[in-house]
Amino acid sequence: MIVAPSILSADFSKLLDEVREVTDFGAEFLHIDVMDGHFVPNITMGPVIYQSLKKKVNAVFDVHLMITDPLKYAKSFVDAGADIITFHYEAVDDVLSTIAEIKKLNVKVGISIKPNTDVEVLKEYLPYLDLILVMSVEPGFGGQKFMPVALGKIAYLAEKKKKMKYKYLIQVDGGINIETAKLCKDVGCEVVVAGTYIFKSQNRAETIKELMNL
Repeated sequence: MIVAPSILSADFSKLLDEVREVTDFGAEFLHIDVMDGHFVPNITMGPVIYQSLKKKVNAVFDVHLMITDPLKYAKSFVDAGADIITFHYEAVDDVLSTIAEIKKLNVKVGISIKPNTDVEVLKEYLPYLDLILVMSVEPGFGGQKFMPVALGKIAYLAEKKKKMKYKYLIQVDGGINIETAKLCKDVGCEVVVAGTYIFKSQNRAETIKELMNL
């Protein structure tokens, strides 16, 4: 399992130390939640928050844009060091065009869906994606309870990936702990995003190790 700690739950007064620690413990991705106060009812961070980390941490910078106009800001996030840009299906009118424009920035592209969005809306886009993020909570705030509706979506994406030999990674975010991560792994999830569960853990090394070894 690829572990992607969400830095939104880190201590921002010592952010570099926080992200170095979790990556030293084996986390391959750093998940960066970007919220604009419009698409979701919260405001978080812009590219300036993580651009100073890029050359100091060995990790994939996994940027999740929970914003109304992802294309307007995608280049700024790429210039700051994003390796993957994930936008929301619900935020754009033309999914294929958005995928194509982000790929022009020479990064990997992901798409995310909210809990109430039917996973089958993604069917025609699956060949073009590097990552699919299934939200298992309503995006906006950390610490929410896992919604089991995500499991069916992960299973659907895993079946399509196997049958059609697609290349995308299947990621889940929201309410992740060792129990919910195991449920997701069992139906085909490959990347778990965890914020509170990792950064508030009394033993981060053990927490990350347990997730990796599911």
